Amino acid sequence: MSELLDVVIVGGGLVGGLTALLLAQGGVQATVLDAAPVLDQDKTLAVMNPRVLALSQATIHLLKTVDVWDDLARQMPYSGMQVWNKNGYGEINFGHASEQQPPPDQALGSMVEPSVLNVAIQQKMLQQLKDYRTQVKVIRIEQIPQGWSIQLADGTTLKAKLLIGADGANSFVREQAYIDLDVLDYKQAAISCAIKTTQPNQYVARQIFLPTGPLAYLPMASLDSQENGYWQSIVWTLPDDYADEYSALTDQDFMRLITQESLQMLGEVVDVRSRAQFPLKARAAQRYIKSGLALIGDAAHVIHPLAGQGVNIGCLDAAVLCDVLLHDLKRGAWANDQTLLRYEHLRKGQNDAMMHSMSAIGWLESSELFPFVWARNFGLKQVEQFDWFKDRFMNQANGLAALRYTRYAC
Repeated sequence: MSELLDVVIVGGGLVGGLTALLLAQGGVQATVLDAAPVLDQDKTLAVMNPRVLALSQATIHLLKTVDVWDDLARQMPYSGMQVWNKNGYGEINFGHASEQQPPPDQALGSMVEPSVLNVAIQQKMLQQLKDYRTQVKVIRIEQIPQGWSIQLADGTTLKAKLLIGADGANSFVREQAYIDLDVLDYKQAAISCAIKTTQPNQYVARQIFLPTGPLAYLPMASLDSQENGYWQSIVWTLPDDYADEYSALTDQDFMRLITQESLQMLGEVVDVRSRAQFPLKARAAQRYIKSGLALIGDAAHVIHPLAGQGVNIGCLDAAVLCDVLLHDLKRGAWANDQTLLRYEHLRKGQNDAMMHSMSAIGWLESSELFPFVWARNFGLKQVEQFDWFKDRFMNQANGLAALRYTRYAC
């Protein structure tokens, strides 16, 4: 008979790893099943990842809570954000530009490559978890009277009172638990790559809405410190046919196109690295929980990358779930149905609202109908002119409100 474990987490990325480390901090050791191998730190960090994650203040706070933040090999704080429409007259500016790298207390957030985060999270799990398994393939999951049974490809079967699915957008845990998924296909794709510009970014994240879709310039750290400030990670959202056409361009033609379409907002684009294209679909699990099971992160929701909030709301899922679990543990309970319902209640409504609002903004910004053009220009001007509106936007974006009533509040 196999031992009945308190909790098994399928997925050892940022959200799954953060969950395991927060639980360990609360005295609960999770078994983590990670499909990835142990990363070679030197090789992984020697390559500049073309993508970055825009980490909010709440996510940074949580990474500090589990002692991961200071272990990051590199990251790029940003002190300002600028959003405008190419065919409009309004714009919004948050924070400010800076000639020097902003200190932590003046940064709106930070851009970090996923590979850099994965190295730091994995190393911390190797240090602090008693049962962290890599290169593991889960082949079957089924509900049993005591909780859930997890069968691995090597023949091992684990039993857990609580199973947490943190295994991404194509979650096997969600599929095996028969939790239905709502999918909205945007008929769009995003082109992501790293570019070098002739003008420095001044630690400002920029997003311009083009007729074809939003183009984001996100400051990123360079492997060469002398070039810090001149490298950006871009995310360019396009209709599928445009994305296919632009992806087929040579590097030289692609750099000329970006320079032109961005209105040379940081001068000429003089280098491009690691272009990739991926389809855009919003996904929302109809339930986040079943008895003895919870979904977090991309396993529960995938939103439009418009505001760069996907990873941040996943980390908030982890924090809220750990908080309710550890709260009830003090009362002698563990992962009962009411505890999991409380997690779903606290997170699902907020996440669904974020997903639908990002979809609506993307549609509004792409519309060329006069009433909508007027409305978005007027809206941008109003937000820019009134600090109250900007403060509300920033309070939503920084994620700290979601932590207010948890043990992780700051």
